[in-house]
Amino acid sequence: MQAAIIVNPHAGRSRGLDALPEHRTRLARAALASCGIEGEVAFTGHRGAARSLARSMVAAGATSLVCWGGDGTVNEVASEAARLRLPLGIVPSGSGNGLARELGLDRQPEAALRTALRGPERVLDAGEIDGRFFANVAGVGFDAHLARIAAKFAHRGPWAYFAAGIPELLAYRPAAYRIRTGAQTFRTDALLVTIANGRQYGNGAIIAPRARLDDGCLDLVCVPVLSTAVLFWQARRLFTGTVDRVRGVRTVSVDDAELTGDGPLAFHVDGEPCTGGTSLRVRVLPRALRVRVPAAGGGR
Repeated sequence: MQAAIIVNPHAGRSRGLDALPEHRTRLARAALASCGIEGEVAFTGHRGAARSLARSMVAAGATSLVCWGGDGTVNEVASEAARLRLPLGIVPSGSGNGLARELGLDRQPEAALRTALRGPERVLDAGEIDGRFFANVAGVGFDAHLARIAAKFAHRGPWAYFAAGIPELLAYRPAAYRIRTGAQTFRTDALLVTIANGRQYGNGAIIAPRARLDDGCLDLVCVPVLSTAVLFWQARRLFTGTVDRVRGVRTVSVDDAELTGDGPLAFHVDGEPCTGGTSLRVRVLPRALRVRVPAAGGGR
């Protein structure tokens, strides 16, 4: 077995034929055959299954990993690809697809499968927070709070996040953080603190306009407490790549940092909710990932 294709059949908003495991299996096997590659297809059944499948399929002889799913599934498979130094292919089928969008991956599964199996490799950084791997973004504050709420959604998507996010935002109480980044330490009352390897959460929502996936550092973005009116007015900047122009937003490039709160800190890794202690260490993992990208270039 050369390629292990790991599919999350519940990711995203696929309906009808596209959602059937049999259909995805046929597409995957057709792509393997057209690329002249041996491989196996396996389906996840619960959170954490993608990571376990990656380990077992590599133990059975797989020399490359392909993830067909959303950001959470990509996180699990990418963590194993990084640990084992194996190439990773991504077939995006989630609601956000943050890393896939940054890499310019095709949303059509047939084209994405060909890239995932035969595309040129691009070497990317990754990150770690409180010992947890992330490929694209992590964070504390409101985005981590919303990730915990979203984990209960039957289906995720921009409208689901919007519908849940508005009342949660109005009720949310921002926290105080102490942030150490190399030689400097500062305190901030923040709505959220995002640690970004890539620029966006997903769906084109760009939280770190200057972030690059292969620059050897992470962008730590502090969004301050804003009035409700200002927050809603400035929210459009998420989709114009100009969040850094909002008064009070602070961005610091880091390779190692520490975030400390007044109590246990909830955080997220690539949209998946986690809980840590009162202090979280953040560090970049330089050149941790080898990801197959389109021959035309592979995004930012």
